[in-house]
Amino acid sequence: LERAIAIFNENMDTDFSINEGDKIGLIGINGTGKSTLFDVFSFLKDALSMNVGKAVSKRGGYKELASRGFAQEPIELTLQFRLEITGYERLVTYILRIEPDKAGRAVVAREILRYKRGANGKPFHFLDFAYGKGYAIANEEDFSKVDEELRREDEELDAPDILAIKGLGQFERFKAANAFRSLIENWHVSDFHVSEARPSQEDGFAEHLSSRGDNLPLVANFLFENHPERFKRVLASMQRRVPGVSLVEPRQTEDGRLVLRFQDGSFKDPFISRFVSDGTIKMFAYLVLLHDPKPHPLLCVEEPENQLYPQLMSELAEEFRHYATRGGQVFVTTHSPDFLNALELHEVCWLVKQKGCTEIHRAKDNAQIAAYVAEGDQLGYLWKQGFFNGVDPQ
Repeated sequence: LERAIAIFNENMDTDFSINEGDKIGLIGINGTGKSTLFDVFSFLKDALSMNVGKAVSKRGGYKELASRGFAQEPIELTLQFRLEITGYERLVTYILRIEPDKAGRAVVAREILRYKRGANGKPFHFLDFAYGKGYAIANEEDFSKVDEELRREDEELDAPDILAIKGLGQFERFKAANAFRSLIENWHVSDFHVSEARPSQEDGFAEHLSSRGDNLPLVANFLFENHPERFKRVLASMQRRVPGVSLVEPRQTEDGRLVLRFQDGSFKDPFISRFVSDGTIKMFAYLVLLHDPKPHPLLCVEEPENQLYPQLMSELAEEFRHYATRGGQVFVTTHSPDFLNALELHEVCWLVKQKGCTEIHRAKDNAQIAAYVAEGDQLGYLWKQGFFNGVDPQ
């Protein structure tokens, strides 16, 4: 996958691309837009699962979402991804423009999905909607036909704040829309809360960790029962990273609840998760997330260093890197020099706010930083010494 992301919130104005398997560490002072970058992905996922109106309302309304001073201007988002269709890889572009109607409610002013049918020529619109009405091409994979012979289906959505890819993306015949819908549905933007990962849960089923981590016992149990070798790797990593932990197991109580029990070598009996430190719970949750048998195509994690011992940062960074090698793209924001020291030059970007807009800089493009790293310096130390221009508070 490759994306060009037009960031729309907090006056962010930039193009940024990442490739399949990338692991990107983002640094920057508070208020530069790190959380906003992640919220771009959360917004699209919310807009798909609910609708644009509810996704906007969830963020305080259109005025709060739009760039400051532009409350009546459209918000436009552009993403690109690579998709193989009938043996050929296509660069697909998705454009979404949102604007307020006369009542101030957010509506979809334009939604386009396009790519080139051949090596030359302009990108062809395979999906084009405005204010709830538009068309989609149903035989888009038939590249032997000329444009005029493609089968166009006119559609009208139930409301102007519904995404066309939400409905049409459920049908296999709309290839690009179907692939893009599936992609967004499988993004994971972590908003992990230790307090929500501790309680026991009613017996149930969950394959993937939720964004807030509140189904941790269920996912741990899923790995324990269905992927025992992967669960053993999680446990082995816990034993290396958290001294004293010799066993973690999901256990069902007599009243049908599911709890996590941790065994410390210093104690005869295991104890349940509410008596375990925040750092232990958080490390276990990250390991469960990063050992998911089906990696998310995009994983975003904010400040994983919180509540974890500094020396664990290099190990955690390696876990994120391994996850990326399995096919998932990873974004991590951090304020930890120790975490940054564990990253490679090409894996680090920093955000700077200039004249109301956020700029994204790649560490590998900075000649001075690249030269120091080539001589053996580590990125976390260079950051603390002020070599990341504009990243420190003025």
